Amino acid sequence: MKAILQVALDLLNLHRAVAIAESAWEGGADWLEVGTPLIKSEGMNAIRVFRERFPDAKIVADLKTIDTGAIETEMAAKAGADIVCIMGVADDTTIIEAVKSGRRYGCKIMVDLMGVNDPISRALEIEKLGVDYLCIHVGIDEQMIGRSPLELLRSVVEKTKLPVAVAGGLNSETVVDMVNAGASIIIVGGAITKAKNVKKATEVIKRAILERTKVETTLFKKYDETSLKKAFSLVSTPNISDAMHKQGAMEGIKPIKHGFHMVGRALTVQTIDGDWAKPVEAIDKAEHGWVIVVDVRGGRTAVWGELATWSAKVKGLAGVVVDGAVRDLDDLLKMDFPVFCRYISPNAGEPKGFGEIGAEIICGGQKVCTGDWIIGDDSGVVVVPQDIAQEIANRALNVKEYENRMREEIKNGGSLGSVLKLKKWEKKIG
Repeated sequence: MKAILQVALDLLNLHRAVAIAESAWEGGADWLEVGTPLIKSEGMNAIRVFRERFPDAKIVADLKTIDTGAIETEMAAKAGADIVCIMGVADDTTIIEAVKSGRRYGCKIMVDLMGVNDPISRALEIEKLGVDYLCIHVGIDEQMIGRSPLELLRSVVEKTKLPVAVAGGLNSETVVDMVNAGASIIIVGGAITKAKNVKKATEVIKRAILERTKVETTLFKKYDETSLKKAFSLVSTPNISDAMHKQGAMEGIKPIKHGFHMVGRALTVQTIDGDWAKPVEAIDKAEHGWVIVVDVRGGRTAVWGELATWSAKVKGLAGVVVDGAVRDLDDLLKMDFPVFCRYISPNAGEPKGFGEIGAEIICGGQKVCTGDWIIGDDSGVVVVPQDIAQEIANRALNVKEYENRMREEIKNGGSLGSVLKLKKWEKKIG
């Protein structure tokens, strides 16, 4: 069968989902998925509205049912769903009841293998229960740490006779791999729903699927540990702060001028007010592209200046962050080297050599270890612990992509409040 493009509409607000679906349908989407967040937010009414607005489309209801298979399938089918998604971790009785209900009310059953311990064995068991489709699905949270559905897809396609759907952060590059691996249904979410031009994005992905030709993209992709510098270079410190649930931002640390976008791994330095020995020694120890991060505990006597900056620039460092004072501002402004600090002062101390290099420090109220990622721009500086850097880089890109889409909706006549329906989502108290 020709590969089908299913667009997953995992949004919170129905009006946005419908508008995006209309553009995706115009762009050539084959199936429209009422995503799990949308169903949880809007209920069965979301399926009814999609059925009314898209009478010729296959409507997929991603219920992620794990119990009461019959009643939930009946609900979705009566609301207008053509296909209902059940979880593979559900008991066999739940899946069997969903299949019976589907046959009674005229809809098909897709089983999602996300979270199954032995997906190949489970796929073979489920096939015998009479379902119509299987789905290999790497969830959004798993995508952020670099997991891909490709290898499992190949294995399941080889073992089963059922049509297999695949989902998991797919874009105009990766959909081709999935088609070549045997996927019958290509499920794409963010690469379409977060695009500035949804119709065009759908057309590009549909063409990539049909022609089996990758179309290069810089957005809607996930980065591994070898390309984190590139990933962090694409996002802002507010994007990263949002991805970290408002954690990681250094308090009171600002750039000496606007326009820097500093990205690098930290070499930490601890010293005392005015003692510039260890900060300068750290320049020779730092690796190319790293950031020197200095804890002076808010000292007001400078531990960094023009000559240290020249040394760091010649060495190829990415920047310096000082929780304390720097000097020679007039010269630093001409050098175009990222310098972030708490204070500016003409006074320098003496190189006494107190402190150490490479130890855990506190800078701007945040713990920093050597090897952590440091990102700085006009909004300030954030630190990303190295053990979660890949996840945070990908989540920050996700934040940026969502904002890109919302910006387009605002430009098209909306407002931030109307796009997000803020009143609807205010926390209810009492």
